[in-house]
Amino acid sequence: MALALALPAYAEGTLNLYTWSDSIAPELIEKFEAETGIDVNVDGFNSNEDALTKLQAGSSGYDIVTPSQHFVKIMIDEGLLENINAMELAAYAQVDEKWKRQWWDPTNGYSIPLAYGTAGFAVNRDVYEGPIDSWATYFTPPEELKGKVASLSYPDEVVGAAQLFLGVPFCSEDKAEMKKVYDLLMAQKPDVAAYSSDNIENRLGTGEVGAHFWWDGNVLRNRNDGANLAYAMPKEGLVGWLDSFVVPKGAENVEAAKQFIDFMSTEENATIQYNYYAHSSPVKLDLEKAKYTPENAPELFPTVPVEFSKACSPAAQDLVTKVWTDLLQ
Repeated sequence: MALALALPAYAEGTLNLYTWSDSIAPELIEKFEAETGIDVNVDGFNSNEDALTKLQAGSSGYDIVTPSQHFVKIMIDEGLLENINAMELAAYAQVDEKWKRQWWDPTNGYSIPLAYGTAGFAVNRDVYEGPIDSWATYFTPPEELKGKVASLSYPDEVVGAAQLFLGVPFCSEDKAEMKKVYDLLMAQKPDVAAYSSDNIENRLGTGEVGAHFWWDGNVLRNRNDGANLAYAMPKEGLVGWLDSFVVPKGAENVEAAKQFIDFMSTEENATIQYNYYAHSSPVKLDLEKAKYTPENAPELFPTVPVEFSKACSPAAQDLVTKVWTDLLQ
């Protein structure tokens, strides 16, 4: 009994995570379960839209979700998240100053960042050996890539990339400007073999397509697994993202969620996560054990401008939705 009373108070029960597919290092899930006795269930999503829809439906059953920055803002504004006083967590002290008090969570009450990076396009060098220094290669593909380009199944970052290429501001409410985006995507459509966010590694890695919209770290991981891929650094810039841990409103195990967030943000565990996930870390790492550098992981160290996706006004978001809906009709 004396031993029991001396132990720190830990959360109990089950922790349900809803994260980007394959984003959390399995060894860290096992380590957390062993250290705490908490059972962890992990479900995956492939788009911010899926995560938002799940929370909007209510009673999601999840204790932690990992949306990108602009969707954190939307979720806060819609009252879908618990204020966990994130600035009081041990994890907060580990966060790089540049990611604190950002526009999506200015009070740092709701979120702790997990990873950040860019969205762009990659090519299979067995299919296409030409230049990849402009979005023109992707949106107006050369002969080798005609019919062999693939996109994601949702508009979020794809429309942003088109806007970068055309010089149209993010969150534009100008119908004429967004018509330019629509016209560009429609002109590209005959060369798009698939609009899909699933099975990208096989579609691109096998050469079924020669170019695919994708994320920096995913390209890195697949290149390290032997795929002959190259991640583009388009002169017009890349679309930036930062994913964070948040707790849905009404979560059943808020204390376990906080404990997991603190656990993932320690220097040791954040380094394990970085080495597994292959996306940049917004929290402190053990640099002697971090395996990715500009020399061996150029995907993670962009040499072109990066513009982070924003939470748009309803009018601007309606235009994005209309562009995408009309495109896929």
